[in-house]
Amino acid sequence: MLAYASMAALLWLTQDSLLFYPQPSHGAPAAPPGWRLEKVALGAADGTPLAGVLLLPPGEPGSRAAAVLYFGGNAEEVTAYAAEVERHYGRRAVLLVNYRGFGDSGGRPGEKAMAADALAVYDWAAKRADLDGARICVHGRSIGSAVAVRLAAARPVRCVVLTSPFESLVAVGKSHYPWMPVAWLLRHRFESATHASRLKVPALVVYGGADTIIAPEHSERLASAWGGPVERVRLEGFGHNDIDLHPRYAQAIAAFLDRHL
Repeated sequence: MLAYASMAALLWLTQDSLLFYPQPSHGAPAAPPGWRLEKVALGAADGTPLAGVLLLPPGEPGSRAAAVLYFGGNAEEVTAYAAEVERHYGRRAVLLVNYRGFGDSGGRPGEKAMAADALAVYDWAAKRADLDGARICVHGRSIGSAVAVRLAAARPVRCVVLTSPFESLVAVGKSHYPWMPVAWLLRHRFESATHASRLKVPALVVYGGADTIIAPEHSERLASAWGGPVERVRLEGFGHNDIDLHPRYAQAIAAFLDRHL
């Protein structure tokens, strides 16, 4: 009994380090050929500095581009993704802003802060004269899927892309630690299904059939909870960290955006 209580206490105390793996900046990000890369620095509601990059595709002067706001996984420095944006999203602007503690962003990550910061990122993008605020898609991967869902429930977006999403972090935690009182211990709950049920915009849910971190059934439950039209793409033989290597991954996202953005 003492050992069990000690383990529960350890999980309570160390859960932030188990959930979030802040990554340093990977150096100067590279834009696809012909694209323009702009460094982004904005302040969160509490003044914490957030940093990232905006990728702008080639286009006619004065035109307003559709935009994708990307929220990455719990160990992802998102500006390192800059060179791949055209392959995944076509010629649409892409905003990559790091979570607190990641890259050049200040502070420490946590559910409430990440949700609030996503609103600040959206509001910054919606005010840009060169971005079309009526054509914004949010894309979240893994823990970033919960951030994207929460943002879509709070701001108008055209569509949502979710990679390896889950219905709640409590459910994921229970599947990994069935002997622990996860529902009592977890501070960062990321209850995506609660918000998803109220969303009516189109969603694309892409997940790996061999994912052992967020098992396929968690992504399927989130898709089933979605309140609007949802497309599911299950990529067999691929897991949590290699799903984007499947040739259908980028194709499915680009085709979805072509239909909805």
